[in-house]
Amino acid sequence: MSEALAEARAHGIEGVAFGDLFLEDVRRYREERMAATGLRLLFPLWGRPTRALAEEMIDGGLRAWLTCVDPRCLDPSFAGRAFDRGLLSALPDEADPCGERGEFHTFAWDGPMFEHPIRVAVGEVVQRDGFAFADLLPETDSTQSAQRAQRMEKG
Repeated sequence: MSEALAEARAHGIEGVAFGDLFLEDVRRYREERMAATGLRLLFPLWGRPTRALAEEMIDGGLRAWLTCVDPRCLDPSFAGRAFDRGLLSALPDEADPCGERGEFHTFAWDGPMFEHPIRVAVGEVVQRDGFAFADLLPETDSTQSAQRAQRMEKG
């Protein structure tokens, strides 16, 4: 990481932005580790209400899948779900809508920041190492057919 940051500075990069929202210990860790780099640290989302931020991201066109779920926070069935308003409605009150406390992790596959979508389909959901993981597979006609068949089986 030190080499990458030094190379970035050599190419005129003056700062690094982080998407942290409210965890003080995580921000402090980043500040301590980055202190010697000479780069300016930016936290543009810091302190934003996460429900409003999640809704803003969805309304802005962000498309993502939940790829990892911590079953201590959410039911494993959330793995493989779309990050959308339906998800936000289904989350328990104690879960952060942006997964900021590690409730879930996502894979963003489309949005205004993308030149084109990364076409993936949700594959098998497995539990290992205390987490539920949803595989993502390159989307093809056969993966779409398999997904349709699975949805029909579930009724």
